Amino acid sequence: MPIVTVQMLSGRTAEQKSALIEGLANVVIETLAVPEEAIRIVLTEVAPEDWGNGRQTMAQLRAAAAAAAAAAARP
Repeated sequence: MPIVTVQMLSGRTAEQKSALIEGLANVVIETLAVPEEAIRIVLTEVAPEDWGNGRQTMAQLRAAAAAAAAAAARP
């Protein structure tokens, strides 16, 4: 029984997560030749403030990117 685990930042819609699960299941079925009923897929969502990239959280990196974009958009 293949188990596929995905860790990702939170914020995707239910439709996006459903499409991801379907796509992953299709790849597993085609690649490993296992029946659909044997596949387990676990999505774990992590809040941006709980996900670190280097010395900063993703929340901090996103805020900095938004501030830089806003500054670049000013005349």
